[in-house]
Amino acid sequence: MTETNTVNHPKVALVTGANKGIGYEIAAGLGALGWSVGVGARNEEKREAAVDKLCAAGVDAFGVPLDVTDDASVTAAARLVEERAGRLDALVNNAAITGGHPQEPTTVDVNRVRAAVETNVIGVIRVTNALLPLLRRSPSPRIVNVSSSVGSLTLQTTPGTETGPISIAYTPSKTFLNAVTVQYAKELAGTHILINAVCPGFTATDLNDFRGVRTPRQGAVAAIRLATVEGHEPTGRFFSDEGEIPW
Repeated sequence: MTETNTVNHPKVALVTGANKGIGYEIAAGLGALGWSVGVGARNEEKREAAVDKLCAAGVDAFGVPLDVTDDASVTAAARLVEERAGRLDALVNNAAITGGHPQEPTTVDVNRVRAAVETNVIGVIRVTNALLPLLRRSPSPRIVNVSSSVGSLTLQTTPGTETGPISIAYTPSKTFLNAVTVQYAKELAGTHILINAVCPGFTATDLNDFRGVRTPRQGAVAAIRLATVEGHEPTGRFFSDEGEIPW
């Protein structure tokens, strides 16, 4: 489902939140396939350290200063990618926050909800729209939104299904992101742009205080597959590396 790129014309990806964890492993995985990868991250020191590590491993990586909650930052990031590559073949919207704790619905500080939605949903819309002109220049553009199975309303309402702790900020933000993914797929139907949501599984990252049971490399598998999928399907769907997830 992937293709080998020539040295002169590598495919180009931008991964948000790529300085660590799953985002870093997505960047590393795409780089191992011969892609040129933009490492999107807010923190300059961590971003450049990730770029140096990827380059040392033979990846054509470049840093992209990027705060998904800031219009000017996103505009500048799009400009940087255009100047560097002239197009974009895959956008992986990976950057996310939990919104902090506690998140019980009846007592939550609504600012936690606002922060989660701003990063996990509005940030994805902001980045996607800024990069769409560059994606349209690609012969096979792909957008991958890193979601979570906890955002599945089907799973949340299926008795006996483990969907994590009660969460009024993070979990609904992923449900919102899933709905956003569907709306983009509906508008982009008939174009060559494919957009899908992906769940990395319960992966050990700082997002969950490293309580996950999967490694970041394992968590990156499905996103890499969807970023490199050939043909005109799937689009507007939700996957893990084990298969499709119900909305």
